[in-house]
Amino acid sequence: MTNEKKQIGMVTHYFGKISVAAIKLSDVLKVGDTVSFQGTTTNFEQQVDSMQIENESIEEAKAGDEIGMKVKDKVREGDKVFLIE
Repeated sequence: MTNEKKQIGMVTHYFGKISVAAIKLSDVLKVGDTVSFQGTTTNFEQQVDSMQIENESIEEAKAGDEIGMKVKDKVREGDKVFLIE
């Protein structure tokens, strides 16, 4: 079984104190999806447990949305976000 990776967004900001990444999406993302963060010094996968837009919890976000999501590791501005299918 191969895991297909498709870029679906980019990290625009990282809030270190609360471990939240702001991500500008170029495709649909749903709670329960698995994403991969990749950058110069970033490389990890995690499941999307929750997402927010302007402090409102949402189940699904679409291209053009900027979401906040809790991340288990440090991410950096410009890191790419991939959906693992």
